[in-house]
This record gives sequence, structure tokens and C-alpha cells, in this order.
Amino acid sequence: MKIDPESIKDFLDEKVALYNQPKFIEDDPIQIPHLFRKKEDIEISGYLTATIAWGKRQMIIKNAQQLMNLFDQQPYDFVMNHSEADLASLSSFVHRTFNGIDLGYFIKSLKHLYSVHGGLEKVFHLHADAEGYQHAIHHFKRVFFELPHPARTTKHVSDPKRGSAAKRINMFLRWMVRNDHNGVDFGLWTSLSPGRLSCPLDVHSGRVARKLGLLNRTQNDAKALVELDSALRKLDPLDPVKYDFALFGLGVFETEW
Repeated sequence: MKIDPESIKDFLDEKVALYNQPKFIEDDPIQIPHLFRKKEDIEISGYLTATIAWGKRQMIIKNAQQLMNLFDQQPYDFVMNHSEADLASLSSFVHRTFNGIDLGYFIKSLKHLYSVHGGLEKVFHLHADAEGYQHAIHHFKRVFFELPHPARTTKHVSDPKRGSAAKRINMFLRWMVRNDHNGVDFGLWTSLSPGRLSCPLDVHSGRVARKLGLLNRTQNDAKALVELDSALRKLDPLDPVKYDFALFGLGVFETEW
């Protein structure tokens, strides 16, 4: 389905208004960071939840809740003060191909990020550019794997410079940077601009974007992301990724799409 350009914005704005509401939280992984009030708890729980955000949403939420229980509902304190015995307690965790080995390294690396690099927000802020945050994601991955690490674990952090659309990290950045004033996205990271965010491109949003004529490239990769970003920024330069709610909602909840 294609809608004429003048109607696309009105159509998508209506869908944003429909789906960018607090009720969206109830069935979405973003509910996990909404369990917390402290900035660092929100960041860490959000980052780890986004990391395992592939597959069925119910399973993502269930396993992310399990993670928070393993941290005694104090993710920042666990990251900063864990012992080797604490890390051993994580060994049985599994979400698809992300396992206890990967999780153990993620905890060590997050402690390193907060202790040495000033935290998650600072790492992304330092390497953001006028085009967006894809270079910052590339740099983030380099910093994240500064410590000795299992080779298998690197696959769990995407790199746009290797052709990835980096869906999960872009989703995490949307959560942290965008303030929707509806209580869904957090708007915690005021040092980054929502106008430079990229849409979390996945099978659902990609399919709908192609039907609407917003995206021509057939692969959901880094080049497709650039194309979709360009289209969405024309619709709203200040808040382009609000349309993630529209594209995702159409693709998941409206069967004709």
C-alpha cells in the first residue's frame, strides 16, 4: 500500500498518537527499565533488556525480569559492587544465544564503563556527530570490548560500520534520549538530541515502511537505516523516531499490514 506524500505524515501522526501511550508499556520490554527510578538503574536495566530484545516479546520480558531478580532489583549496585561469586550466580542465565558467559562479561564491562568512561550516556555523547548516532554506536562497541573478553560475546553488540541496522541499540537510545511527554520513552539523556536518533529497524517496521514508500532497499541493514532515517526526518526533523511507534504498531497490531 502506498499513500500520497501529503497524507503519509497525517496518517503516521495518527498512529503515533494511538500507540505512543502508557498502555504500550504493558506488553513491551520497555516495562523493565520502568521498574526503576534511579538514572543508572534505568540505563543498565534498559541496556541489558535491549540486548536480549529479539524473539517473542513475552519471552524477552520474562527473561529480562529474571535478570533483574538475579540483581536483587538493584542493577547498578550489582554492576558496581559484584564479586566473582555474584558473577557465578549468573552462569545459568540463557536467552536464545545470549548466555551466562556473555552476561558475565557485560557486567564487568558495564562496571568499567561507569568507573573509567563516565557511564553509558557519556560514551555515546562523546562520539555523536551531526548525522546521528551510528558512529557513536561503533565507538561504543569498541569501548565496550576494551577488556579481555570471549570472542563469542562480541556478536551481541551490533556495529553499523559492519553493515548492521543496530536495531536493539537504536531502540535503547530511543528509550533514553526521546522524551515523549507520555511516560513511555524516558528522555533521561539530555546531552543527546532526539532529532538525530535512528528508527529501530526490524522486520515489522521495515515491511510497513516499504508499503508506505518510505523505504526501497529490501534488506534491513545499515544502508536501509540511512534511507529510512532520511524519510522520517523529513516528516519530523525534531522527533523522527516517534514514527517507530506507528511503523511497529501497524506491523504488529494491524493485520492488514
